[in-house]
Formats: sequence, C-alpha cells, structure tokens
Amino acid sequence: MNLLMQTAAGAVDKGSHFPLAFTLVYVVGFIAAVTIGSIAWYNSKRPAGWESKDRPDFVPKVEKEETPGVGEPKS
Repeated sequence: MNLLMQTAAGAVDKGSHFPLAFTLVYVVGFIAAVTIGSIAWYNSKRPAGWESKDRPDFVPKVEKEETPGVGEPKS
C-alpha cells in the first residue's frame, strides 16, 4: 500500500498530465464524426415524420449510383 501511495505522489510531483495533442485529436475526431454523420443522415431515407422536411442548404446532395464500384472508372 505504501508503494502505491509513493508512486501516486511521485506522479503528482512530476506534473504529469494528459498531453494536449491527444486531447486535440479527440476533439477534432468528434467534430468530424458528427459532421460526417449529419451529412449521411440527411442524405439517407427520412425517418417517419421527417418526410416533408427540406434538406438544409449546407448539406451537399449525394447522388446514388445504380451499381457502385462496378465497371470502368469515371474520369
């Protein structure tokens, strides 16, 4: 028990903290996930009760392909 208390006290003395880079990665990743998820949700079939709602202006329209990934690449 004494060893654990000494280890914890040593970590506090050194000023260890969670690196800023990791925090920024989490924040940017969360914002990207919310943005991409929102675009995907708006481009999907509307849930019950949302059929008559208009698409927001900032959400791009994504056209569906009949056979995605099949055939010659488009240039």
